[in-house]
Amino acid sequence: MASVSGSTAHAFRANTRAAIASPELQAGLARLQQGLTAERRMRGVVKLPEFERLRDAARDIKNHTLAHLDHYLAAYERAVVAGGGHVHWCETAADARQTILAICRRLGAATVTKGKTMIAEEIDLNEFLAAEGIEPIETDLGEYIVQLAGERPSHIIAPAVHKSKDQVSDLFFHHHQKYGKTRRLTEPPEMIDEVRGILRDRFLDADVGITGANFLVAETGSSLIVTNEGNGDLTQTLPKAHIVLATLEKLVPTLEDVATLLRVLARSGTGQEFSAYTTVSTGPRREGDADGPGEYHVVLLDNGRSRMLAGEFREMLRCIRCGACMNQCPVFAHVGGHAYGWVYVGPMGAVLTPHLIGLEEAHHLPSASTFCGACESVCPVKIPLPALMRHLREAAFEARLPPAAERSALGLWRFAATRPGLWRLLGAAGARLLARMGGAQARLRRLPLAGGWTSGRDLPAPEGETFHTLWRQRGRR
Repeated sequence: MASVSGSTAHAFRANTRAAIASPELQAGLARLQQGLTAERRMRGVVKLPEFERLRDAARDIKNHTLAHLDHYLAAYERAVVAGGGHVHWCETAADARQTILAICRRLGAATVTKGKTMIAEEIDLNEFLAAEGIEPIETDLGEYIVQLAGERPSHIIAPAVHKSKDQVSDLFFHHHQKYGKTRRLTEPPEMIDEVRGILRDRFLDADVGITGANFLVAETGSSLIVTNEGNGDLTQTLPKAHIVLATLEKLVPTLEDVATLLRVLARSGTGQEFSAYTTVSTGPRREGDADGPGEYHVVLLDNGRSRMLAGEFREMLRCIRCGACMNQCPVFAHVGGHAYGWVYVGPMGAVLTPHLIGLEEAHHLPSASTFCGACESVCPVKIPLPALMRHLREAAFEARLPPAAERSALGLWRFAATRPGLWRLLGAAGARLLARMGGAQARLRRLPLAGGWTSGRDLPAPEGETFHTLWRQRGRR
């Protein structure tokens, strides 16, 4: 079980109220909806007539790999070792942190550059390294911004989407003065150039580079990162050692399988045909190579994945971290990523987080869904996210985790819903009452027990007969 240190998932409801009340966050979420829209995804999809067949193929590749994960993990280790690298098997977050620290200590590392890696967030790596006297430096622009702000990423592919330009300008002005940058910049190109100049020196000074991995290839012992910035390449080629930090489910059998997954990854997440950079790393620098790390290490973390693999939530391990589910989720669109209270956000986080930090801590998250099905409809590997969230809701209810009032209300609903005669009677009576309350306008401006809805919009009042009555009248029994 991952540590719940720093988690506020238990306070999801309070987090959402604060998020909805924040003008700055709502403006940032509006920008996200303009940039990573369903229309943009669809434009990328329609250019590839076989896209749905590729989704099926991507799902099957992941299912096959998970069903034979022991075989592919062993094959992957053999390939990494044959290429001059090292594989470190880590059961817990603490194991992974200590493994990385040992490599850094042996190499005398004072600074570590980092590409984007959600697993580093999962194991609180930055805080750990800093406490050990090693400076971690995020090199992805979004990750760099949230590091300066002392925050977690708010989106899996757009970590700083919640920040306005002025907020980023303030951060850079405050933190860059130690580098001799004393002018407050306000234009994005100037701000980016300043960061690029600062990070260039950090790349050259770093002793160790750490990246995540979108995929690990059993056939070749390779790791792949998929980015739209060149920071990942500099992070892994310039230092003395390149450390790949990844979890078990990132395995795929062959490079041909990776090619299939890449064709659905960027289209699903950003609407691009391919990302700007797709980088394959296989082992350390070889004799005659112009660059590359002197050592290549893969830290393979379990951290609860084996439990998921053996249970009914195995399908969640198909996730390839594209971000499509959160881009299309109406709940995420209104509350943002930080409301979820931990590393993984949106629909995928609502399923994954309870397994990593415990259902008791994160039982609110599976309820953060309208069950509209948009997340499943855009998932490139067809994870049934609504069904998995529903199973978690049921588990939370059985464990008596929701408040007593909520459990009582669900109990009353179940009592009525499992008695067809009573359900029809109550439905007809309720429809007549609500129609009368709605008046001539057929609109309900206030409604007991539905204040969360009517505080922001009117509720249409029922009109005409109930569905059951119409069904009987039309003779469709």
